[in-house]
Amino acid sequence: MTEKLKGSCHCGAVTFEVARPEHVVSCNCSICRRYATLWTHCPPVEGAILTGSDQVTRYSWGDRTIEFCACRTCGCITHWVSGKDADQQRMALNLRMLSPSDLNTIPVRHFDGADSWTYLD
Repeated sequence: MTEKLKGSCHCGAVTFEVARPEHVVSCNCSICRRYATLWTHCPPVEGAILTGSDQVTRYSWGDRTIEFCACRTCGCITHWVSGKDADQQRMALNLRMLSPSDLNTIPVRHFDGADSWTYLD
C-alpha cells in the first residue's frame, strides 16, 4: 500500500493528501522561484485536494494554461491546476505544506523552468 501524506495551508482551510513521491521539484521559473515551492505533479503521483477547493484564489498569466491556487485566508500557495477538460487536467501540490518531518525525507530535484526546461541534476 502506498503511503499517503497529508498537507495543509497555514490556517488549515485547504488540505490535501498525496502518495509519497520519489522526489519533489524545485523549479527556477519566475513564479516558482518567488513562491519558493516544492512541487509534486499529479499524475504521475496520486494526490487530491480534500477540503477548501472553494477557499482559494487563483492567479494566471501569459498563455493562462496554469492557475496557481492560494488560500484566500492565509495566502499559502497550495497547488496549481491546468487543463480545462477533465480528461486532460493536471495539478501539482506544493509539498512545502507538509510537516518538516515528512518533507525532509523526500529528495529534491532541480528543474530549469527559466530556460532549458530540463533537470539540472
